[in-house]
Amino acid sequence: MANSLPQRRKLVPIWNSNLQALALFLVVLIVFLGAWELGVQLNVFSQLVPSASRTLQAFWGWVSDPFFDYGPNDKGIGWHVLASLRRVVTGFLIGSAIAIPLGILIGLSDVISKAVDPYIQVLKPVSPLAWLPLGLGLLKDSENTALFVIAITSLWPTLINTKFGVSNVDPAVLNVARTLGASRWRTIWKVILPAAAPSIVAGLRISIGIAWLVIVAAEILVGGTGVGYFIWNEWNNLEITSILTAIIVIGLVGLLLDRLFGLLQTWVSFGQR
Repeated sequence: MANSLPQRRKLVPIWNSNLQALALFLVVLIVFLGAWELGVQLNVFSQLVPSASRTLQAFWGWVSDPFFDYGPNDKGIGWHVLASLRRVVTGFLIGSAIAIPLGILIGLSDVISKAVDPYIQVLKPVSPLAWLPLGLGLLKDSENTALFVIAITSLWPTLINTKFGVSNVDPAVLNVARTLGASRWRTIWKVILPAAAPSIVAGLRISIGIAWLVIVAAEILVGGTGVGYFIWNEWNNLEITSILTAIIVIGLVGLLLDRLFGLLQTWVSFGQR
């Protein structure tokens, strides 16, 4: 009993802070929705802006039946999200398959790192919209172009973080591995990669967020099923409530992806302790 009391005392402040954060979140949400509703009623915004109540009704209509299918241009938002997720995961995996091995190679050699760094710094800030025409010209296929743009714009955080994690492995640990006679490959697999894992996963976490961000722009321009195409199609119909619904759904899916990689990052970091 005596040991359980300190544990309970430690749990109470944490629970209280969570309740306070939830209360603050709800207050901000209510104030925001109230200001939005009032602004529309007082004609503060453009006539195109729907009220908060109307937007919430439309949002519920879309998410309560997300998988209806009445034709190519009349599908539930669930189908669009699944199509976008498929492209994002595929492009993300392609980018990661390039970034992780290349990051390991660069991180293991100071000479290669200095030689490659200018290319990274030049290509890293290029907008996905700049890659789209090039992708269409090279691949001549909208689907493959979307994958190309996702891969090439999302690989940089993983590449940089992998390089950083590999190049910053404790030299003392590497010396121990050499002393024990470990081969180069075994040292990489058993020592360097586990030590660099938290940095690699942190890069993957950033990359998946960029991939999900890029897919909207890619799908708006290349067309087809997906949340980007959904937004463009609804804009052509002037259905602003549907666009706002898509924005909310995009944000929620992005939050879910970030939390999943956050759990993976916590698990990998915990394994280092």
